[in-house]
Amino acid sequence: MTPLIFAFKLLIAVPVALVLALTAIWYIWESGNTVLYDSFAQKMFSGLENYGLLAIPLFMLTGEMMNEGGMTRRLINAARVFVGGFRGGLAYINLLTNMFMAAIIGSATAQIAVMARAMTPEMEKEGYDTGFAAATTAAGGLLAPVIPPSMMFVIFGVLAQVPIGDMFLAGILPGLMLATAFALVIFVIGVMTGFPKGSWFTGREAFSALLYCLPAALIPCAIIGGVLFGIATPTESAAIASLLAFLIGWLIYGELKPGTLFGMFRRTAVNASMIIFMIATANVFGWVIIYEALPQKLAALITSISSDPFLFLLIVNLILLFVGMLIDGIAAVILITPILLPIAMNDYDISPYQFGVVMCLNLVLGLLTPPVGVGLYIASSMSNVSPGRILKSLWPFLLAVAIILVLLSRFPLLSTALI
Repeated sequence: MTPLIFAFKLLIAVPVALVLALTAIWYIWESGNTVLYDSFAQKMFSGLENYGLLAIPLFMLTGEMMNEGGMTRRLINAARVFVGGFRGGLAYINLLTNMFMAAIIGSATAQIAVMARAMTPEMEKEGYDTGFAAATTAAGGLLAPVIPPSMMFVIFGVLAQVPIGDMFLAGILPGLMLATAFALVIFVIGVMTGFPKGSWFTGREAFSALLYCLPAALIPCAIIGGVLFGIATPTESAAIASLLAFLIGWLIYGELKPGTLFGMFRRTAVNASMIIFMIATANVFGWVIIYEALPQKLAALITSISSDPFLFLLIVNLILLFVGMLIDGIAAVILITPILLPIAMNDYDISPYQFGVVMCLNLVLGLLTPPVGVGLYIASSMSNVSPGRILKSLWPFLLAVAIILVLLSRFPLLSTALI
């Protein structure tokens, strides 16, 4: 009965956090083990007693300050220095800026919203198809959950009980692979359709763009460098990054006013609380998973099909692709990790880092695929172009992601080489 209640609540669009909590309450009542009610609140609170979770609101706050402080515009100008003169240069600028922003924001939906507002009108003005401009921006948002820092990696690291810093390192090579694949897609489409010719900055303009970008570039350097060289934990790096974003936006660029801080803190608190509440309710939902022995039952089913780790990951990819189409990526990570990770590690000897990278990249595809497709609708709204038109230009990027997922599933070293 419990699985039916769980599925029914998801289908009628009950918020995932409430689905998890109410399913756990129903299960306790149905099983008759009512003593669990006494520790329900304590179990929820214990799910939040993890230092790494502090990184989530801090990374969100950094992104808010970056947008408010005018740093996004300067990163776009810096990207123009390196790739602006190529044919189709603005499409490459879009991709390169998305890479910069992925190393700061860490949230695909936030990144798509910011970049669609900034880049789509510019590409349209220079003669690019609006659907392709919006599709390139939306695809660039897929870099956010892979290139560190990534909120999905933070949540996965907490649930899997692996160092979040190591999860960040595991995402560097896959993130670069994905960016390279997207660049190849842009190149092939450009050859076939004839993109507008770009223009290079003059030496003075290039120097000025890079000089003005240097302070903003300190932020991703602080985040990634702090973790990479062991100077700071991901949470400490996030705190340093938010402080840097405030000081740079206020004192150097002069666009971030202290009076706007309360609004940014409020937005950050509201957005972060939804994620934190999901993690808390996922901890009590763990009772259902433990008492029903879901991982063990699923493991017996899957291992009867194949003992090959690669085939297992392909099956998981298909499952996750379907789940990602229906449930938000962060919610899906919280739901799926406790069920599938033990099978991957215990029955197939798959590294949690490889599994985490594959799962997070796969689930974020759901942002761009109907029927839920939150990222697709954000790009549509910000670009004033229909979702169908975006999808028409988006499929080559989705195909590139599928190829990268197969490679990551086949070769564990692509995820674990830097750890």
